[in-house]
Amino acid sequence: MGRVSGKVVIITGGARGMGASHARKLVNEGAKVVITDILDQEGQALANELGENALFIKHDVTNAADWEHVVTETEATFGPVNVLVNNAGIAPTSPIESTSEEVYRKVIDINQVAVFLGMKVVLPSMRKTNNGSIVNISSLSGLIGGKDQVGYVASKFAVRGMTKVAALEFAEYGIRVNSIHPGFIETPMIRQENTEELTKMFEKIIPLGRIARPEEVSNLVLFLASDESSYSTGAEFVIDGGLYAQ
Repeated sequence: MGRVSGKVVIITGGARGMGASHARKLVNEGAKVVITDILDQEGQALANELGENALFIKHDVTNAADWEHVVTETEATFGPVNVLVNNAGIAPTSPIESTSEEVYRKVIDINQVAVFLGMKVVLPSMRKTNNGSIVNISSLSGLIGGKDQVGYVASKFAVRGMTKVAALEFAEYGIRVNSIHPGFIETPMIRQENTEELTKMFEKIIPLGRIARPEEVSNLVLFLASDESSYSTGAEFVIDGGLYAQ
């Protein structure tokens, strides 16, 4: 038996990077996983790879009607939702002075408003299970500041706070809500923003001496999705190789 056998999971931003890693891990551990993303070709290819226990739905996470559609299709295909992993996110970089209002609002919509919508819309379905888990992917930047990341830092601090509010409100329904705070992870987002030289610089300042593999974050997602974390809610789980400890 897998660690999440029979659980129905929604993962946003699941077509590639950390989201795809989470989907593979949870399917391998027995879950039925709905992968959502705007990247429809990559998302469908991943669902095809994972087989009958995976479904891809194209999904704009900033759109409430899209969220309703995802939950309806999930219930119709697999049943009520046990686990939501709010993973979708973007991380453009620029100083405050040169950050446009349009870019700032886009980051807030995708990284913060989408998490609110996901938790709100999934709640009626998850209440049916009396054993739900919401995993909100924040960031190390949701705990500390960072230059040239005003929208990203603001949104990830917000996710941290929203997680605590939801944990208090949803506890009566047996639903746990926690946030994960990754540091530097080997994903397409990191590679497109940073050169190999910058990656080596990151490795020099990380106490464990390397950036993380997506699978290492997926192991934490699996723990929080499973009943092994049954008494953890409203908590922050940092996975950063020791950066925050410095």
